[in-house]
Amino acid sequence: MTIQYINRPEQLPLLCEHINQEPWIALDTEFLREKTYYPKFCLLQIAAPGWVACVDPIAIADLSLLFDAIYNPNIVKVLHSCRQDLEIFYQITGRIPGPIFDTQIAAPLLGFQENPGYAMLVSSFLNINLNKAHTRTDWTQRPLSDDQIQYAADDVIYLCRIYTQMCEQLDKLGRLKWLESDFALLNNPEMYQLSPENAWLKIRGKNKLTGRQLSILQSLTEWREQSAQTENKPRNWLFPDDMLLELAKLQPVTLTDLAKIRNINERSVNRYGKVICELIDAARQRPPKPFQDKDQPTKKTQQHEAVMDVLGAIVRIRAEENSLNPIILATRKELEQLLFGDEECPLLHGWRYNMAGQELQGLLQGQYSLSLTKDNVVISPNQGI
Repeated sequence: MTIQYINRPEQLPLLCEHINQEPWIALDTEFLREKTYYPKFCLLQIAAPGWVACVDPIAIADLSLLFDAIYNPNIVKVLHSCRQDLEIFYQITGRIPGPIFDTQIAAPLLGFQENPGYAMLVSSFLNINLNKAHTRTDWTQRPLSDDQIQYAADDVIYLCRIYTQMCEQLDKLGRLKWLESDFALLNNPEMYQLSPENAWLKIRGKNKLTGRQLSILQSLTEWREQSAQTENKPRNWLFPDDMLLELAKLQPVTLTDLAKIRNINERSVNRYGKVICELIDAARQRPPKPFQDKDQPTKKTQQHEAVMDVLGAIVRIRAEENSLNPIILATRKELEQLLFGDEECPLLHGWRYNMAGQELQGLLQGQYSLSLTKDNVVISPNQGI
């Protein structure tokens, strides 16, 4: 298949014409973000049965015509593990190009493990081992070699073939529509935003801090996120998470105290030391933002563990009925989320809700009862429900 390499604006109208004639297209991006906060968009690969194109966003400054075609709501966009790709689209346009089909999300319904890698799908569906020669390519460098362009194009060429086979198999199993609500969630802009004031929620170890320490951590992580965005640098280049935790615990309020902290970078002290000390001093004087219920560790009793054992048994039964690995349907952590009313629990959404979540929720709410035989577990609605 001839690869169209699009690096001039005058090539875009014909490509857009091809796109608008398709019911679906496969998309992938190449980007770098090792040295930046925001991903640097380096290449866009687009394919449909019969054609493939690689678009150079470094060479073409205005891609609005192309985005208009890609964002056509009548065209399904097929991607694998799409979060980072969609983040780039959202960063550029402020919108998400729905509708989406993510092969990583769909694969478990065909018996694959949770979050399978792309190489695994290519091997399983197409019996092809992916070429890893350009895994570490610096996609910002120009010109791109023919091998690099072929490597990038192969991803969407194979994705087209995988998507076709996936749809056929899912349709035979009657599971194609199961994924609609899961894919719809991908169009939520909040998935691609991290507000600085909530950055502390991503820090592991925050639950072990005292009130004053937590207030400091919240202030420092908000500052770090804002600074990383402004300077377009990886947040850990400013201060890594473990250093923020250490600062929250030690609470230095002078440059001298700050410089004494083990492993702190001298350059960081010179550049950011004054503002860090001011933030720590101010945060010590105010209470921390409270944890939301779902962010606090829940103390489980043996009765809670027993209830989750029962829920897990139902999950195993429903998974076996549908030829799925039970872990794909629900992990024990997700059963815990369900038990304690976390609305973000995957069992309350999409195909998992239809297969088991609704039933498990009904059990917890007393709408159903369990009865046992030697060979079976029977779930029955309670009378009057």
